[in-house]
Amino acid sequence: MLRINHGISRPFCDGVSRRRFLEVGSLGAFGLSLSSLLRGEVHGADAAGRPVRHSSKRSVILIWQHGGPSQLDTFDMKPLAPSEIRGPYRSIASTLPGLDVSELCPQQAKVMDKCTVIRSFTHGNGDHWAAAHWMLTGRLGANGSDRVPRQPSMCAVASHLMGPKATGVLNSVNMNDGGFGFHGGAWLGVAHNPFRFGEFSYGDEAGRLPGGDHRSFSLVNGLTAQSLNDRVSLQKRLDSLRRKMDYNSTFRQLDDVDQQALDILLSGRTREAFDVTKEDSKTRERYGDGWGEQALISRRLIEAGARFVTLNTGYWDDHGNLKGGLDNKMPRHDRAVGVLIQDLAERGMLEDTLVVSAGEFGRTPVMNKDAGRDHWPQAQSVLLAGGGYRHGQIIGSTDAKAAFPESRPVGVEDFCAIVYHSLGLQPNDTIIDHSGRPMHLLPGGTVPRELL
Repeated sequence: MLRINHGISRPFCDGVSRRRFLEVGSLGAFGLSLSSLLRGEVHGADAAGRPVRHSSKRSVILIWQHGGPSQLDTFDMKPLAPSEIRGPYRSIASTLPGLDVSELCPQQAKVMDKCTVIRSFTHGNGDHWAAAHWMLTGRLGANGSDRVPRQPSMCAVASHLMGPKATGVLNSVNMNDGGFGFHGGAWLGVAHNPFRFGEFSYGDEAGRLPGGDHRSFSLVNGLTAQSLNDRVSLQKRLDSLRRKMDYNSTFRQLDDVDQQALDILLSGRTREAFDVTKEDSKTRERYGDGWGEQALISRRLIEAGARFVTLNTGYWDDHGNLKGGLDNKMPRHDRAVGVLIQDLAERGMLEDTLVVSAGEFGRTPVMNKDAGRDHWPQAQSVLLAGGGYRHGQIIGSTDAKAAFPESRPVGVEDFCAIVYHSLGLQPNDTIIDHSGRPMHLLPGGTVPRELL
């Protein structure tokens, strides 16, 4: 039996522990196995059968700042504005002429010549859950009082249409998935949910893949690659009897999922990607621990062949004591993002890896009575790097308070189109929805011409 264990056991209020196990049992019964978790609800995912796979060498690393980061305290500083607008920080120069950034962002300041900042990103929804669902899926659906995901995330669509760049590697990974975000497959099925790693809570979506680390992909003592192959072979022979009686596209999909699970377990690529001890000490020191180490794992996963990695940093919903909150988390976030972009560039990986740093909305232009900033979807700054786009520029501008776009507004569907286009997908590409009908990936949206 292959038993895969991970995480720290922490009970929830319902008595369920965080600890999860994957077991590959003998003969034809995998039980709660890696393959069954990869399989998830694939029975209802593709009513029209297996999708045609799109081929691309591109990947995405999404740094998701759930809660909503402040544009005024990052990339849209207003140093001449009154203190209640400009906030507690001074601005510093970056490597991109004309773009000053917060003094808390020295690592990102070093790579701005490799980046694009969209200062004029805007939408009209101040509900954390609704805005996050919209930005991560391209469509409205869930909201604060009804948090059930209605549409598959961009991450899940990429998994569905593209798969990983190499066999034996996870399609997608989501680190610290515990905030405002919809990163799963929804009606595409949990087979397209990302593997989760780091600090998170279960309960948002039943059937998610569990979290873990490099030890989660190791064979226990006494089980060899050959013996596992023998067991899978026997399982397939037994299952073939049933398939002959009821053969359809669902069974073909299950075959694929079983093979994916076996490839992941036996190839060692995923295990190696999670094991940062394989990196030299200088690189590990450069990234640091916490989010920095997770950014390093993100790079290693992309290097191994993963398609889409999401790193959730912090909780940016600073309604009070903004300075205390940002003093704590912004230096860690800055190091993770800045070092990641520089490292990808030095390794020749940035051209084929789109790095995005964004949250569901921005913050109010005037500090509130609690020295914080409230929800403000009308203006937000979004950071982009790599992904085959033209960089070293600022797109759009805001008014004197960073409250509203003054030029070149960029919306939610445009944001999603940027991600899809980098991967080689287009808004009018289609998938089959839960009712069996074709639907476009996005209802609209275009890539800003400045990026092309």
